[in-house]
Amino acid sequence: MSMSSALNAGVVGLAANSTRLATISDNIANSGTYGYKRMETEFDAFVLNQNRATGLYSAGGVRASTYREIDEDGAMVPTSHPLDIAISGRGMLPVTSAVDLDNGFGQLPMMMTRTGSFRTDAEGVLRTDSGLVLLGWPAQSYGTVPIMPRDTMGTLEPVRISANQTAGDPTTRIGLGVNLPAAETRPTASGDPLALKVEYFGNLGTSESLDITFIPDTSDPMGMSNSWTVEIRDSASDPMANLVGSYRIDFDDSQTNGGSIANVTVLSGGTYDDTTGLLELNVAGGAMEIDIGTPGGVTGLRQLSDSFSPTNISKNGSPVGNLTTVEVDQDGFLKATYDTGFVKTLYQIPLADVPNPNGLISVNAQAFQISPTSGNFFLWNAGDGPTGAVQGYAREASTTDVAEELTHLIQTQRAYSSNAKIIQTVDEMLQETTNIKR
Repeated sequence: MSMSSALNAGVVGLAANSTRLATISDNIANSGTYGYKRMETEFDAFVLNQNRATGLYSAGGVRASTYREIDEDGAMVPTSHPLDIAISGRGMLPVTSAVDLDNGFGQLPMMMTRTGSFRTDAEGVLRTDSGLVLLGWPAQSYGTVPIMPRDTMGTLEPVRISANQTAGDPTTRIGLGVNLPAAETRPTASGDPLALKVEYFGNLGTSESLDITFIPDTSDPMGMSNSWTVEIRDSASDPMANLVGSYRIDFDDSQTNGGSIANVTVLSGGTYDDTTGLLELNVAGGAMEIDIGTPGGVTGLRQLSDSFSPTNISKNGSPVGNLTTVEVDQDGFLKATYDTGFVKTLYQIPLADVPNPNGLISVNAQAFQISPTSGNFFLWNAGDGPTGAVQGYAREASTTDVAEELTHLIQTQRAYSSNAKIIQTVDEMLQETTNIKR
């Protein structure tokens, strides 16, 4: 019994070391494969019931088990393309099969990968050469992503980028920094209105303007009234009814706050918020905020003994521009940059995480799928919870250490030879036993 068990142990030893040799060869072959996670082989001993009283021992042998170290991070390798994407930390990019997408399947498989070199195909879909399609949540027209369910892929869509797309960014806020000459509010002043034209961009990218008129109050016989009427007209509105706001603004002439706004009285149009300094207007294209400054503030509209001068006019928005580049930021937002300088969010790329990453099922192209041992996935915003940041211009290197694998290779070769020697020795001993009868 002991001799036959030794023979069996030698045979299973050969099989176990053959398994380890296969994982080593796979690791070395993929030492240059981006996103590859090395395979590891572990040996577990079989122990048979022993009868110690008789002094006999039966060898149980060994069992080889393999697993992939998916939770081990590879080094970040810088690249020159913005859509080479990797994860710095925990988490995976949600992807699906390009074959299933091309075949028009309604139910696309949920897959995950740690890195990918994504490029647009003929239809603008971001995919890798190995057939993985990047998934994300589409942003709304004004660049924000609504709240999405996190435990299902039903709201994820293949990321599509139109190569020749154009976009405009309508103006929604203007900062108005203007100095009004205090001397113009004296009773001896001319009382002529002062005009200012501020360009803004409409919803279709058209160039419009706000025509702002500052009318000094010269009715105070005692001196400077420090009061102005401000009328704001919109060039995109009906010329017969384009007055979108009229306000009376009184300025402070005290020693501490001289030149600052004292109070604002709404004569017509939108409201004024004295905590933010914003006028809420409605122009032809929709709502717009005009920042004129807060009472006692040092920015916005001022009245000092100087000439009429716009000191700081700022606005958001841009005319229609052509797409120049697409990049992903560390928060997972895929943003398009246009030649006008306008930057627009197109998609949010969430990061998928599971309780046991090493329990994921490996599929082709360094992708993974959930299994009963991995647990279900959850979609996080990049950088939230346990997940790391998204890195553009980068790929994750293979986790294979070639020097370590070569060491394992030598150890495995010697172990295999030793097991073969056991079989050879048992065979010779059995031959001696057979020769006893002769």
